[in-house]
Amino acid sequence: MNDRTFAWLVLAMSVLAEVLGTLALRQAAGFTRPWPSAAVAVCYASAIWLMSIAVKHLEMGLAYAVWAGAGTAVTAILGMLWFDEARSALRLAGLGCIVIGVIALNLSSR
Repeated sequence: MNDRTFAWLVLAMSVLAEVLGTLALRQAAGFTRPWPSAAVAVCYASAIWLMSIAVKHLEMGLAYAVWAGAGTAVTAILGMLWFDEARSALRLAGLGCIVIGVIALNLSSR
């Protein structure tokens, strides 16, 4: 596995950690519940640590855009599926724009 492929896998793990941290944040109830609060801290710290590894081999702007965009999109989708958050054509279009933007940034970096 080359360095760039490894960096993309680490970035994907960073996104996963960030999404899990955000899901735990909802359960932490304003940091009044100890276990979800601890999960938030561990997941967010892991996400930043993994991101720091990924940016050694990826462009920083691209890595951050993918991380933020993918995390936002996955979190929004899980919110709609698991927490019955609002679903609308405009929200789905916005998520589509995030995905298209991340793809465009990735293509432009090559």
